[in-house]
Amino acid sequence: MGYLKHPANYDKFPAVQVNGEHPSSEGWQNIAEQIAESLSDRTEAVIVIDCYPGVDIASLQTELSASPAFGSASWFAADSCFMQGSELTARLADTLTEDRVFGVMSCARLSDYLLPDAAEAMRSKIGETRGLRVAIGTGAALVADGDVLIYADYPRWQRQLDWRARGSNWQSENPNEDILKKYKRGFFWEWRIADRHKRDLFSRFDFYLDVLAQPAVMVDGSAFHAGLDACLKTPFRLNPFFDPGVWGGKWMEEVCELPPSEKNYAWCFDGVPEENSLTLKFGAAAITMPAINLVLARPEALLGQRNYSRFGAEFPIRFDFLDTMSGGNLSLQVHPSTDYIQQNFGMHYTQDESYYILDAGEEASVWLGFKTGVKQQQLVAAIEQAQQTGTLDAEKYVNRFPVKKHDHVLIPSGTVHCSGSDAMILEISATPYIFTFKLWDWGRLGLDGKPRPVHLDHGRKVLREERDTDWCSRELVNTVTPLEENDGWRSERTGLHQLEFIDTHRYWITDAVELSTDGEFQMLNLIEGQEAMIESPTGNFAPFVVHYAETVIIPAALAGYRLRSPQQKEIGVIIASVRQAEHA
Repeated sequence: MGYLKHPANYDKFPAVQVNGEHPSSEGWQNIAEQIAESLSDRTEAVIVIDCYPGVDIASLQTELSASPAFGSASWFAADSCFMQGSELTARLADTLTEDRVFGVMSCARLSDYLLPDAAEAMRSKIGETRGLRVAIGTGAALVADGDVLIYADYPRWQRQLDWRARGSNWQSENPNEDILKKYKRGFFWEWRIADRHKRDLFSRFDFYLDVLAQPAVMVDGSAFHAGLDACLKTPFRLNPFFDPGVWGGKWMEEVCELPPSEKNYAWCFDGVPEENSLTLKFGAAAITMPAINLVLARPEALLGQRNYSRFGAEFPIRFDFLDTMSGGNLSLQVHPSTDYIQQNFGMHYTQDESYYILDAGEEASVWLGFKTGVKQQQLVAAIEQAQQTGTLDAEKYVNRFPVKKHDHVLIPSGTVHCSGSDAMILEISATPYIFTFKLWDWGRLGLDGKPRPVHLDHGRKVLREERDTDWCSRELVNTVTPLEENDGWRSERTGLHQLEFIDTHRYWITDAVELSTDGEFQMLNLIEGQEAMIESPTGNFAPFVVHYAETVIIPAALAGYRLRSPQQKEIGVIIASVRQAEHA
């Protein structure tokens, strides 16, 4: 389609290099031997392999059993000591709700679902058994005390792909259940209890196992922690993933060099630690882990003291792509207020967001806010009628603002909105990312052939009708404030709105600019130009190359850095951080 002015150079497989000597084992035979060596070849020992939900436990057992080191081992399935099936689902009724998409965030722990009698019986059986014994499964460390503890992890994105391929949730036989309900169970419950349990094990496990690597890779606990520490000493990127959608476009396919697909790519998560993965390289070997591990294990060093105090071990900003170039409109939607999301879904803060226009066609637009004089009930009534007739004259009720490349549209919660077609959006937003109340979906079906869920009853309760044409034009569209101009660079504040906690500064650079983290993490994206260089003025980290459209995280632990245009051609970088009171 010719969207780029330079060769495509987006890196889909970034990694953090971990310096130093950190032995790793590749392949199941070598992994088994390393575990055996850690036992000093004792024949009487207990090995505990705790697994994140999604790990193929049967396959893991088969692979290790094929090694002579495990040939005579007795295996104990820890999952059998936890609630399951209909009993578990009934216990989760208040968390899962009857809704297809939304539940309530669980504050439970994995141990809450442990069956004490079953666990005690397994402990007794392990104690009575002679030789090498292996307790394996999710929560195995709650069931057995071992001489060696191994943690087998699993990425969030792969878990979702498994669900689509008829995989079941943990302790549930639901292969044919609606994928949205599987995801709901994962998001609101499974991931929460699994993360809390994993966090308890960070300081305890002897080995960390990447079961999806080809071949499988295992590093010891000290290497795992060295890898996390390495991420705090350099800018780094997460592993992006891409997904098709009914409104998807063609921009990412070209710019990110994706395989051609019948179904247009719609989404890319490029800066969402809640769901993206992170690759650590130990010499020639590499492990890929959920990026949330870094957030959970090193929250203060990553986020900064003030952000950690405010958000806890949560990464509060996300960068992602929405591609409607040669595609269609997103659903007309609204996000809940902070009070509404707290009262109904148990979240701490809400899904405030913004659309940065990375690229745009001639007819690109963003739907935003009520037309002056339109009342909330008028739009709701029109949508209710459209659900029967199949058509809605949306422009009668909602503003449609034309947009061009490098516009920035701010979208505080409660504002009706959506991207129109022919726009490439860099979404810079607060991390809660599934709390979209679709109001109208243009009469479409999802890629699964089912109507996409609409949440008009939720939406009507949070729509702010006072956000009309004049207010949106004044407050939300291109509220750009020039800040500084020097030889080789200039800066602007582009957002976000005062009702949102994120600050965004845009830099246009022909030479270099030195910046400070002020003790807080930052996220940036190269919005213009072929590449930028991030350098340490004091040589604390190796020069880091950023390519067009790539998202980078700057840890709070980095005191300062330099952004440079290597070719001394103008580049554009947008940087997001949490707005602090003295900076407001």
